[in-house]
Amino acid sequence: MVYFLKFGASWVLPPGCFIIALFVLAWYLWKKRGEKTVAAILAGLAFVFYLLCTSFVAEKTLGALEQVYEPPADPSGDVIIMLGGGAMPDSPDVDGTGALCSSPANRLLTAVRLQRQLGVPILLSGGQVYEDTGAEAKIARRILLSLGVPDDKILAETRSINTTQNAKFSTEILHEQGLTHPILVTSAFHMKRAVLNFEKQGVAVTPYPADYQVTHHPVFHYTKLRPQTEALLNNVTVLQETLRTFVTKYIE
Repeated sequence: MVYFLKFGASWVLPPGCFIIALFVLAWYLWKKRGEKTVAAILAGLAFVFYLLCTSFVAEKTLGALEQVYEPPADPSGDVIIMLGGGAMPDSPDVDGTGALCSSPANRLLTAVRLQRQLGVPILLSGGQVYEDTGAEAKIARRILLSLGVPDDKILAETRSINTTQNAKFSTEILHEQGLTHPILVTSAFHMKRAVLNFEKQGVAVTPYPADYQVTHHPVFHYTKLRPQTEALLNNVTVLQETLRTFVTKYIE
């Protein structure tokens, strides 16, 4: 009963109600106005939109992207590079003001655990992207210190505002510090493009994906066919990463 109620509620709330409205409009155009071509196109677009809103599809698309690289069983390197992914400058936190968004917070957790295992420094990469967003590397540095990571084990790159600059400015620091075997930590969906950007800088990294959004072994349930904003966001993420990877590879 609980699952049935969830399934039903998804069609009352956005985006489900919009999908129903589009299908109703397509039916109206087909039956009442005779605009069969327009109705068919509208129904097709509504169906594609519906599929993008289902976790059934999102698990396939995002899962494939996240599994391009697997975390190495026995990682080794002389530095851990953690890429930023968003921060809030004025959010209250345990030890100050400013907090990382969920994805970079998950990345940070992985980076800290690796640092304690390997004893190598962490290079934080990420600046202030917009006027009302946080200075990512600076906030992450404060959090690392509060977690007990020694100050001499933290490097910070604070200028970058995108992945291309993450790789460029981090590479400069690697050269300055004489570091040659970086372990790259970022969200699993972001890893393919991040590795490509470092390759373009002539740096071979050991990918260590984190912040997984979908399970590796999904099991079908009919509720995965209900429209959800979370699923739509995941599919949009896949489309964005595909486009940005193309631009990075062939245009930049």
